[in-house]
Amino acid sequence: MILSVHPNDPAPRHINMIVDLLKNGGVIIFPTDTVYGLGCSIEQPKAVDRIARIKGIKKEKANFSAIFNTLSMISEYTKPIDNHVYRMVRRNLPGPFTFILNANNNIPRIFQSKKKTIGIRIPENPIVMAIVAALGQPLLTTSIHDQDTIVEYTTDPQIIDDNFGKMVDLVIDGGLGGNEPSTVIDCTSDTIEIIRQGKGLLLE
Repeated sequence: MILSVHPNDPAPRHINMIVDLLKNGGVIIFPTDTVYGLGCSIEQPKAVDRIARIKGIKKEKANFSAIFNTLSMISEYTKPIDNHVYRMVRRNLPGPFTFILNANNNIPRIFQSKKKTIGIRIPENPIVMAIVAALGQPLLTTSIHDQDTIVEYTTDPQIIDDNFGKMVDLVIDGGLGGNEPSTVIDCTSDTIEIIRQGKGLLLE
């Protein structure tokens, strides 16, 4: 099923429908400020299992990220960060970045593993931000990769629905997506490291 949602002013009835689906263990595909993502509520273990199966990976070894809508929500799943990292995160979010932070005990519980880090995102996209705000929980997320060997990411939600629609409960059409992923920054040690340069240009 594909649902067209206004990219800048999503209708509350659409957001409420999506949130009800997520609260019942649904898996969705949604737009971000970079590429389209595959996701579910981080508090729905069976949905997390479904995403791992769709991706063909083991949940306990997956490098999934989570989408938040506030810094205070991030603090519920991560260990305290120093002032420099906090200022950098605050300066660059919302935006096309994934910051890898040290996780607190909530993350191993969700993944049923000894996972010690989590990638955190606050995309500059009204649709996904409205979803997370209404849900009151982070969205676990992973990128949708194109089946083409040349084009890495699918930008057209109609094509995404053709390729993945039968595997998920809903594809959200928020317009054409990007084909450049987020910039990934590892903040888990004393030295901050850009491990993937993507769309975001870091402001320190």
